Amino acid sequence: MLSEEERREIEEELPRYETRRAVGVEALKIVQRRRGWVDSEALGDVAEFLGMTRDELDHAATFYRMIFRKPVGRHVILFCDSVTCWIQGCEHLAGRLGIRPGETTADGRFTLLSISCLGMCDHAPAVMIDEDTYGDLTPEKLDDLLTKYV
Repeated sequence: MLSEEERREIEEELPRYETRRAVGVEALKIVQRRRGWVDSEALGDVAEFLGMTRDELDHAATFYRMIFRKPVGRHVILFCDSVTCWIQGCEHLAGRLGIRPGETTADGRFTLLSISCLGMCDHAPAVMIDEDTYGDLTPEKLDDLLTKYV
């Protein structure tokens, strides 16, 4: 069931879109911001609230990479694996956490996901941690960065 706060935030987004259905991804982002991820029950509640079928909204959720349909760590690290970042050694950065893309550290602190581009080719290799983007990384710089995210 959507909380009153979630409903209110979704309602605030509606004037920015032509139809209720068009706010689907933004509504899922609101739920995710409050809950950490979007489970099937929440997806169904959002779909019903917006007058969509569960399948319609699930298609949007699975297409949009930043909607998490399973639990993630407290911090999500997107590492760019584009050609430029790969040439600059992104795979060494990904290995620093001891997990593979799609996995979460045992302490629940980080989830590692690959992404095809962060738009930082001139500062490769690059990562995005939560909402923060970092480039020109080395394994040592990444280690230092990770200490900021508790």
